[in-house]
Amino acid sequence: MSLKDNIGMVKEELNSEEKFFEKAVMTERFVKKYKNLMIGSLVAVVVVVAANIAYDINKQSKITSANAALGALVKDANNTQALTELKAQSSTLYDVWILSKAVADKDLVTLKELTGSKALIIGDIASYELAKDVKSLNNYASKQGVIYKDLALVQSAVLLMHEKKMDQAHQKLQMVSEDSSMSKIAKALLHYGVK
Repeated sequence: MSLKDNIGMVKEELNSEEKFFEKAVMTERFVKKYKNLMIGSLVAVVVVVAANIAYDINKQSKITSANAALGALVKDANNTQALTELKAQSSTLYDVWILSKAVADKDLVTLKELTGSKALIIGDIASYELAKDVKSLNNYASKQGVIYKDLALVQSAVLLMHEKKMDQAHQKLQMVSEDSSMSKIAKALLHYGVK
């Protein structure tokens, strides 16, 4: 190689080293400038992950504790300690337990209290269980979004049949939804029961 080629190669090498050092200096300045922000972001991510893990562990602990309390109540329905624990750990599961006991014991006072339950369907089921006459069944069935609407209509129609009010019973049975599992019963009552 000639001297000219060697000098050109050295120049290129120096230029590339100069660019490398320039990039290193720029990176160092960037890191110094945003060091606190990067550390803060890292700490925030660690805190969020730790809080999420702690929340999941706490939630699982509550579920396990509520299930243990429910298991104790199934074995001994008079276990007040388990009932208190269930209420503390899961108010929804507590309402379900109280509803099942109230329905089994036909406890109308407790059922009235449960109509205001915040649990998803407990209030609706308690309202249905309280409806025993034609008027209350009609009031229940007239509410929007109730679970046992069609069943309440059929029960109302049966009660009207016993009262010999066949036209009203016929009207109630025709209100039963075609998509309902009660539609076959309503059709059978229309055909055989209401003349």
